[in-house]
Amino acid sequence: MKIILSRKGFDSSNGGIPSPILPDGTLLSLPIPGKFDNLSFDDLNYNGVSFSNILRQLRGTEDKTNHYNCHLDPDIREGLRNVPVSDWKPAFGQINSSQGLLRNQNVAVGDLFLFFGWFRQTEGDIQDGTLHFKKGSPDLNIIYGYLQIGDLTNNQDILKKSYSFHPHSNNHLINAKSNMLYMPSDKLAFSSNYKGYGTFDFDEKRVLTMRGKSRSVWKEIPALRPENLCGNHRNSAKNEGIQYSGIWQEKVLVENKISTNWAKSLFS
Repeated sequence: MKIILSRKGFDSSNGGIPSPILPDGTLLSLPIPGKFDNLSFDDLNYNGVSFSNILRQLRGTEDKTNHYNCHLDPDIREGLRNVPVSDWKPAFGQINSSQGLLRNQNVAVGDLFLFFGWFRQTEGDIQDGTLHFKKGSPDLNIIYGYLQIGDLTNNQDILKKSYSFHPHSNNHLINAKSNMLYMPSDKLAFSSNYKGYGTFDFDEKRVLTMRGKSRSVWKEIPALRPENLCGNHRNSAKNEGIQYSGIWQEKVLVENKISTNWAKSLFS
């Protein structure tokens, strides 16, 4: 089982603010804006509160960016759409150079995506419109979700028929040769107590960021060291911690016990 660390959700260039750690510990990843996507932040909700309203609360202002179209991918949290999809199925799409990396590393059925992103603690009440970032709370990279591959396809007929609701079935993506959709297994291979996909709540063991450091400097987790990543990688952290510079979406861990045991520990 290969482990793939996959960066998703709002960042400094796409969205510009952290996704919220809600007061109850929910890690609510905010999908990045997507000009050519069909859904907007007005079309999504969490517990009846629209994403556009959540963005207004977090930003502290009403702005047109709160209503932009967005790229809901990975689509692994049920019930986010205001208009439910009757045949909704979880899935994750990839394309271009990022899909090329996954292809070159032979990512296939049985391998496990771990999705992480930029989060910050909030306080207040999302229902009464008072949600806000907690003063002094740190910016953190946190693993918020997962998908173990049960199948994958780039067949346009299948995408249009069974996954028409997914952004990688939209015309601007589906015609690309590199387009690929990953679907989960029914259950985790190493724990039948878990579905093959899902989201996590906040827990310190899922925080990547080293305490007291900027969010891109991670704890010295053996599974995430350069020698345990496929390909050539350099740790650019100056003193302590692990840091991989540049804009990247996925890193594939070496297939070994170090990687597998670390991934399993996130579910315990």
